Amino acid sequence: MTATDSEAARVGLLARIEAKPEHAEEVQALLTGALTLAQEETGTTVWFALRLGPTSFGIFDAFGDDEARQAHLGGKIAAALLAEAPRLLIEEPDIRPVDVLAAKLPTA
Repeated sequence: MTATDSEAARVGLLARIEAKPEHAEEVQALLTGALTLAQEETGTTVWFALRLGPTSFGIFDAFGDDEARQAHLGGKIAAALLAEAPRLLIEEPDIRPVDVLAAKLPTA
């Protein structure tokens, strides 16, 4: 990891999301639409929304420090997901903090 990579992606979040079968496409749309919100977050270095299976989704994002990670957890994406969770999801998202050991990030 270069100095720039290690500074820009020290910590992250890994979220697993399980949609109710009848709402899987809505969850996909919610996550796809959240990209614009992630792009607005100056502290979010990388953000990925993933489809892991028919009703299983994930989010991985990375940050330069814990302050940026906490800001993201209190931001618009988390608020939108948690507001819709009872209707769309089988259970609350499983959101875990992670330490980034190595990263390759795009160069400017």
